[in-house]
Amino acid sequence: MVIGATGQIGRVAVGALARDGWEVTALSTRGGRDESWPEEVRVARADRADDAALAEAIGDGCDVLVDMVAYGPEHARQLTGLADRVGSAVVISSVSVYEDDKGRNFDTQAEPGGFPEYPVPLGEEQRTVRPGESSYSTRKAGLERELIAAGDRLPTTLLRAGAIHGPHCRTPRELYFVKRNLDGRRRRVLAYGGASRFHPAGVRNIAELIRLAAARPGARVLNAVDPDTPTVAEIAAAIDAVMGVEAEDVLVDGPAPAPTVGDTPWSVPVPVICDMTAAERELGYRPVARYAETLPETIAWIERRLADGRDWREAYPKMFQAYGDLFDYAAEDAWFGA
Repeated sequence: MVIGATGQIGRVAVGALARDGWEVTALSTRGGRDESWPEEVRVARADRADDAALAEAIGDGCDVLVDMVAYGPEHARQLTGLADRVGSAVVISSVSVYEDDKGRNFDTQAEPGGFPEYPVPLGEEQRTVRPGESSYSTRKAGLERELIAAGDRLPTTLLRAGAIHGPHCRTPRELYFVKRNLDGRRRRVLAYGGASRFHPAGVRNIAELIRLAAARPGARVLNAVDPDTPTVAEIAAAIDAVMGVEAEDVLVDGPAPAPTVGDTPWSVPVPVICDMTAAERELGYRPVARYAETLPETIAWIERRLADGRDWREAYPKMFQAYGDLFDYAAEDAWFGA
């Protein structure tokens, strides 16, 4: 049973599990089906916030429950309440649960000197934020804590995903460069010398981790990221190559020179690079795709969403909500002019 089956990761994971021989039920709010799924995939409809509806969908039970959309401790309790009908679980978490040894985390990054300085590479033993209701990160930490505590009743593999990318993303970081190229912007400002590294996590690689964890039940926490960590400048160049565009990077030492100039969705003052050794050891994991290899399908998806002059804020409202105005060309031109 895959909860959130028609989301960005779910679409790929359902296909990977079905092709691996599992009898898969794809559960989503609308009961949709992806055209890439094998015909034998069953489709079910339920709102995961409705405990009774979820329990009814699971019915007599399942060997593995995969949850793409669990966000807080209430969802952990929902899952553990079904432990007598579920063999094991695989649940998506986030690298945002980590904090550094000074207590800095993604929730403090906007404060002066508040960006976390993690070990490189960042392993699963790194401490995490205190669970709570104040943010996405603290709620994910609460989800993890409750599922870890219930590991003897419901063995759960928690996958801490990095910067997720691929088609169907509601907040595609690649939009930052794709739209500029479509708009004919041939100069772009990159903070921190374009050298920022924020570990990406492709949906194909996450789906492979889900596939392996489904076949090897256990109570564990694992990072879920790509085999490579390109810099912002390398990401821009790779997108240019796919789109057949030549653009100039204007590199700025240090942070963005203005609030809406040069601050890409990957721009961080220190690297965030995760260690995948534990997944290799626990699951025999090997990545199935590198970042640049997945870009053509990601870019094609973004271009389709922006077709016919569609406003990017309408196409990606969550992106606008999370990052603000990423395309303040007037501010960029004023900075170039100065």
